[in-house]
Amino acid sequence: MSVVTIVLQDAPYGNEKVWNALRLSQALISVGSKVRIFLYGDSVVAAKRGQSPPKGYYNVGEMLSALIEKGVEVKSCLTCTSARGLVQDDFIEGALIGKTIDLARWVHEGEKVMVF
Repeated sequence: MSVVTIVLQDAPYGNEKVWNALRLSQALISVGSKVRIFLYGDSVVAAKRGQSPPKGYYNVGEMLSALIEKGVEVKSCLTCTSARGLVQDDFIEGALIGKTIDLARWVHEGEKVMVF
Protein backbone atom coordinates (compact mmCIF):
# COMPACT_ATOMS: atom_id res chain seq x y z
CA MET A 1 0.00 0.00 0.00
CA SER A 2 1.30 3.42 -0.98
CA VAL A 3 1.60 5.94 1.85
CA VAL A 4 1.18 9.61 0.93
CA THR A 5 1.80 12.49 3.32
CA ILE A 6 0.11 15.74 2.34
CA VAL A 7 1.29 18.99 3.94
CA LEU A 8 -1.11 21.94 3.81
CA GLN A 9 0.01 25.51 4.45
CA ASP A 10 -2.68 27.87 3.12
CA ALA A 11 -5.93 29.04 4.63
CA PRO A 12 -8.85 26.71 3.84
CA TYR A 13 -10.80 29.41 2.03
CA GLY A 14 -9.66 32.16 -0.33
CA ASN A 15 -7.95 29.89 -2.83
CA GLU A 16 -8.51 26.28 -3.78
CA LYS A 17 -5.26 24.65 -2.63
CA VAL A 18 -6.71 23.01 0.49
CA TRP A 19 -9.88 21.99 -1.36
CA ASN A 20 -7.84 20.42 -4.16
CA ALA A 21 -5.57 18.64 -1.68
CA LEU A 22 -8.59 17.13 0.05
CA ARG A 23 -10.12 16.09 -3.27
CA LEU A 24 -6.81 14.44 -4.19
CA SER A 25 -6.78 12.71 -0.79
CA GLN A 26 -10.21 11.23 -1.54
CA ALA A 27 -8.98 10.01 -4.92
CA LEU A 28 -5.81 8.51 -3.41
CA ILE A 29 -7.88 6.55 -0.90
CA SER A 30 -10.10 5.28 -3.71
CA VAL A 31 -7.07 3.79 -5.47
CA GLY A 32 -5.80 2.12 -2.29
CA SER A 33 -3.33 4.62 -0.84
CA LYS A 34 -2.97 5.47 2.84
CA VAL A 35 -3.11 9.24 3.36
CA ARG A 36 -1.82 11.42 6.19
CA ILE A 37 -2.47 15.16 6.35
CA PHE A 38 -0.37 17.65 8.32
CA LEU A 39 -1.64 21.20 8.80
CA TYR A 40 0.82 24.10 9.00
CA GLY A 41 0.28 27.86 9.13
CA ASP A 42 -3.18 29.09 8.26
CA SER A 43 -4.28 25.62 7.16
CA VAL A 44 -4.80 24.67 10.82
CA VAL A 45 -8.17 26.44 10.58
CA ALA A 46 -9.26 23.74 8.11
CA ALA A 47 -9.79 21.42 11.09
CA LYS A 48 -11.86 23.90 13.10
CA ARG A 49 -15.28 22.60 14.04
CA GLY A 50 -18.40 24.59 13.25
CA GLN A 51 -17.37 26.01 9.89
CA SER A 52 -20.20 27.74 8.06
CA PRO A 53 -19.15 28.72 4.54
CA PRO A 54 -21.70 30.40 2.25
CA LYS A 55 -24.43 28.19 0.82
CA GLY A 56 -23.22 26.30 -2.24
CA TYR A 57 -19.57 26.56 -1.18
CA TYR A 58 -17.51 23.55 -0.15
CA ASN A 59 -16.99 22.92 3.58
CA VAL A 60 -13.40 21.95 4.32
CA GLY A 61 -14.25 20.81 7.85
CA GLU A 62 -16.82 18.35 6.53
CA MET A 63 -14.38 17.15 3.88
CA LEU A 64 -11.72 16.53 6.54
CA SER A 65 -14.23 14.71 8.75
CA ALA A 66 -15.16 12.40 5.87
CA LEU A 67 -11.48 11.65 5.25
CA ILE A 68 -10.87 10.94 8.94
CA GLU A 69 -13.79 8.49 8.87
CA LYS A 70 -11.97 6.70 6.04
CA GLY A 71 -8.81 6.33 8.14
CA VAL A 72 -6.85 9.46 7.21
CA GLU A 73 -4.67 10.75 10.03
CA VAL A 74 -4.88 14.53 10.44
CA LYS A 75 -2.48 16.47 12.65
CA SER A 76 -2.12 20.19 13.20
CA CYS A 77 1.15 21.93 14.06
CA LEU A 78 1.12 22.84 17.76
CA THR A 79 2.97 26.13 17.24
CA CYS A 80 0.73 27.19 14.34
CA THR A 81 -2.40 26.14 16.23
CA SER A 82 -1.42 28.04 19.38
CA ALA A 83 -0.48 31.13 17.36
CA ARG A 84 -4.05 31.25 16.05
CA GLY A 85 -5.58 30.90 19.52
CA LEU A 86 -6.92 27.41 18.88
CA VAL A 87 -6.90 24.39 21.20
CA GLN A 88 -7.77 20.72 20.76
CA ASP A 89 -11.43 21.30 21.68
CA ASP A 90 -11.75 23.69 18.70
CA PHE A 91 -11.07 20.87 16.23
CA ILE A 92 -13.32 18.38 14.51
CA GLU A 93 -13.35 14.88 15.93
CA GLY A 94 -10.26 12.93 14.92
CA ALA A 95 -8.06 15.91 14.03
CA LEU A 96 -5.25 16.09 16.56
CA ILE A 97 -2.72 18.70 17.53
CA GLY A 98 0.72 17.32 16.78
CA LYS A 99 4.28 18.51 16.40
CA THR A 100 6.73 18.84 13.57
CA ILE A 101 8.41 15.65 14.84
CA ASP A 102 5.18 13.82 13.90
CA LEU A 103 5.53 15.10 10.36
CA ALA A 104 9.21 14.14 10.36
CA ARG A 105 8.25 10.58 11.30
CA TRP A 106 5.60 10.45 8.57
CA VAL A 107 8.10 11.67 5.98
CA HIS A 108 10.71 9.19 7.19
CA GLU A 109 8.26 6.26 7.16
CA GLY A 110 6.30 7.20 4.07
CA GLU A 111 6.88 6.97 0.37
CA LYS A 112 5.60 10.25 -0.99
CA VAL A 113 5.15 13.81 0.28
CA MET A 114 3.05 16.47 -1.38
CA VAL A 115 2.95 20.10 -0.27
CA PHE A 116 0.04 22.44 -0.99
